Order: sequence, then structure tokens, then C-alpha cells
Amino acid sequence: MKVFLVPNYYKREAVESGLQLELWLSRQGFDVDWAADQRLGIESTPDLDDCGLVISLGGDGTLLRAARIVGYREIPILGLSYGHLGFLTAASPEDRNILEVVEDALAGELHVSRRATLDCRVFSIDEQGAERVETGFALNDLALTRGPLSDMVEFDITVSDHHIDRLRGDGFVVSTATGSTGYALSAGGPIVSPEFMGMVCVPIAPHTIQARAFLTSPSDVIELKLSKDRPSIPAIAIDGQFLEVAGEVERVEVRRGEADILLLDYGPESFYNSVSRVFYGVRNDR
Repeated sequence: MKVFLVPNYYKREAVESGLQLELWLSRQGFDVDWAADQRLGIESTPDLDDCGLVISLGGDGTLLRAARIVGYREIPILGLSYGHLGFLTAASPEDRNILEVVEDALAGELHVSRRATLDCRVFSIDEQGAERVETGFALNDLALTRGPLSDMVEFDITVSDHHIDRLRGDGFVVSTATGSTGYALSAGGPIVSPEFMGMVCVPIAPHTIQARAFLTSPSDVIELKLSKDRPSIPAIAIDGQFLEVAGEVERVEVRRGEADILLLDYGPESFYNSVSRVFYGVRNDR
């Protein structure tokens, strides 16, 4: 079986731990591959055929990168925290022996947390008048925001063909339950249990006091259609990565992804321990 390592190459301790893990895993008879990094001479990400475990060594951003690499393959991801936040990760060197955590993961002794994903589609019109579609995968969220040349964006919100409202503001976030603790939370949305499989919809600084965050069912489709009455050039980010759109953005569609991301942790209480630690400053030692 292959184990795939996705470290934060900017953190020395994460890379050093990855090298230690590679040595230990090789001695256990596992094949080990690394995510791409030009500085280490790893120029391209190898395929994940026969891969049974992906290990992220870094913070939440590194884990999101691991999720993008895995996509819809449903390969379990173990997050080891070497970052500032580590909300999505299962353990850090400060509170657990990393080799023991990896050993538990390989033995199937960790809890599997199914996390909903997003299928994002951005429709635009190019200079020749043809419609183009850019697609993206998200574990956290899609954010449509006012770009650097716009003072605000105006758009219609539709949920499964039901028109909700026309809003003006700084934008809109559509997130999974996993992403509810990210941009959506900063914009005023709720913290949502990862077991929720619908979408979290949060306006960003709307120019009205009536706009509210809301939740959808897993089968709903969110459409954000840019208003032609107030043209703007929005910026669109998927899991924090800005999408390069060729042409004028017409609308955005977001639906639940075709498969989930499998995160390994020590049980459902891991989520609430992280909420307590990160957002309330309470340390929950096991």
C-alpha cells in the first residue's frame, strides 16, 4: 500500500517529520510518495493508485491542499498539525506521538469523519461571446466577492430554482459544514457540526439589515447570478484559491460534490474539542 505525504514545505519541522515518517513507513513495508515541491526537486504530483492513506503535515491550509489532491477518490486523510490553527487536523506533536497516531490510522483504529464537498461551476462570457464554464472542487467554501475594481457586487440568490433575494454587498459565501468555521464564520455565519451535509449560505457585508445566513438541504443547488443593472468584476475564490476566469462572470452554481472527503480523527468529540480550543480558548487535554 502507498502512503502519500503532503507537508507544508515552508515549515522545517513539518518536512523533518515527513522524512522521519518516510523512513518509518518504508521499514514497515509501505511505499511513500510526496506532493509536488520544486525546491525538493519533486516536480509533479504522482498518481494516487494503490494509495490507502494521505498524511497532511501542516495547518488547515495544507490539509485543504491534500483534499484538492485527493478530490473525489475517498482516500482517508490524516491531518498532523504544524500550523497556527490546526482546526481540521487530528493531532499535533505537542499532544501526541506522531508515529503512534499514524500507526493507529494504518490499523484502522481512528474514527472516519465524512465531510461534504462542493462542486463549483463558474459561467462566464468570453470576448467572442461564447459561454465558458470553469469548475472547481471545495472542502471548505466558495466565496464570490467584490473585486479590486468594484465598490460592491449586486446579485440574485436562487436555491433550487426558488428566488431568495437580490443583494448588494461585499459578496456571498457558500460553505460546507467543514467550512463553516472559516470565511463563513468571519462573515457572521454559524458554527455547524461536520455531520451536516447541506450548505451554509452567508452574505458578506450586505447593504441591508434583512439579509441573513441560512442552511440548505444536501440536494439543493445554489445559484448566484450577477446583476446586469450594476456591472461588476467579482473575485471568486474556492478554498481560498482565486479562480482565473476568462471573460465576464455571468453566474455561479454550487452543489454538493459527488463524493465526500474522509478525515481521520479520534471521534466526534474532536470537533467540539477544537471548537472549545480555537474559539473559546479552552484546552481540553485527554
